[in-house]
Amino acid sequence: RIASVLAGLLRSAAASDVHADSDILFGFLPDWPRWTIRLLMTMGAVLAVALIGTNVLYTPEDEKDLQVTEGRATRAKTATKNLHAEFDAFRRQYIAVYLVIMLADWMQGTHMYTLYLSYGVNISALFLTGFLSGAIFAPFLGSAVDKFGRKKSCIVYCVLEIIINVLEHSTNFQLLLLGRVLGGISTNLLFSAFESWMTTEHRHRGFPDAWLARTYSAASIGNGTMAILAGIIAQVLEDRLGHIGPFQGAIALTVLALVMVTRWEENYGEEHAGDHSKSSLYHQFTEGWRATLTDSHIWRIGMTQSLSEGAMYTFVFMWVPTLLSMEPEGGVPTGAIFSGLMMAVTVGGLLFQPFESFVSKYFISEAYASELSASLIYVLAAVSMAVPAYCLSNASSTGHCFENILASFMVIEMCVGLFMPVAGTLRSKYVPDALQGGILNIFRLPLNAVVVAGTHATDVLEPAQVFVGVSACFLAAALLQATLISGKATIDANKKKD
Repeated sequence: RIASVLAGLLRSAAASDVHADSDILFGFLPDWPRWTIRLLMTMGAVLAVALIGTNVLYTPEDEKDLQVTEGRATRAKTATKNLHAEFDAFRRQYIAVYLVIMLADWMQGTHMYTLYLSYGVNISALFLTGFLSGAIFAPFLGSAVDKFGRKKSCIVYCVLEIIINVLEHSTNFQLLLLGRVLGGISTNLLFSAFESWMTTEHRHRGFPDAWLARTYSAASIGNGTMAILAGIIAQVLEDRLGHIGPFQGAIALTVLALVMVTRWEENYGEEHAGDHSKSSLYHQFTEGWRATLTDSHIWRIGMTQSLSEGAMYTFVFMWVPTLLSMEPEGGVPTGAIFSGLMMAVTVGGLLFQPFESFVSKYFISEAYASELSASLIYVLAAVSMAVPAYCLSNASSTGHCFENILASFMVIEMCVGLFMPVAGTLRSKYVPDALQGGILNIFRLPLNAVVVAGTHATDVLEPAQVFVGVSACFLAAALLQATLISGKATIDANKKKD
């Protein structure tokens, strides 16, 4: 339904082409196909409505309580307000680093292919090396994060990224290969060390677990925003400094993040203070695997998120060739479409907290709200990917195929913005703090397997069949996620805190 509404908006906007005012408006805009301008205007309007609506119409329940008790100066109220202020400061501290890191990461990702193309090197070998490096180091690296410290691991990530981007200046294939090996390591650190530090520090400071969703939501919103910004900044740097420009900008940003991380407190993977100095790296490794294999809640969370993220990465491989194959009028300006997709991610991040609040208020208790929310999001993602599967297999008999597919792509990216924070919330709920770094990297093993299968499918199957597979992965994730709704809703606090 959401995809059809977006498609309807795009078609309604198309009807305005007949008006002279529309011609005047498009005359002031970039020389892109008109459907692209309409897409960006539509997504910009949706983003504006989501931003205004969530700020005006939605207030978390605990903040409502503070507003209701305004004027009644009680000790409990003062303590609650102070805790809110401390949490807001902590969240800003983490999000500031996260945004800088993600901006640097997006700037590299948008221009890595063109840089290697300009060097005339074997691009597929470089990308495959980075993937294999990540797969090889994933099972062990997380345990090192827990053992030696999350802050130290974040610092190591920053140092590795600086080295990697320096190596990108070389046209020597062996040095570029070394950079991809280090890149596989740094990717694992990016998706384990920072989140592990945040969730453990959140609990160390005594903040309610329910507030974790706010940090994850802010991270999802910021990630989409940084992706949009990265495309613009990277293009400016490339225009001024050549293909290497975005990577030089990434170095400067990573140095800034490194300085900011040094101000963090250290925390470790431990159930009691000091445990990290007593346990060996082997102990951390085996405990992580034991917990994953023996606790069905943990491995179900891991498999659910591997299916959903693997399907999402497969979609990332598919959206450009799919749109190009449809040969729309004026071609496909991929940079502009990418901006529209990232707007959709940001919309999803904005809607997450109101959506989960709605689910807990009308459908299920708050204890299971995240589980049900995740299942509903995955179902919506599955439906959105069924749209291109149907349209591409029935292109000759289906009208408005291009608009419907484009709208479904916006919906799936909105789902990405929704399931990023809900996935983080569920990880923090079920994965013990003491083993978080190790288990998050264990989750990347099935994820890598799904990504490999999806990537291979794009080479050997018809696009419609690939989208059927993507939709099936999301549906399987929804069903597996639903099995947690009847499971334990809370985790023993001794597992989550020192």
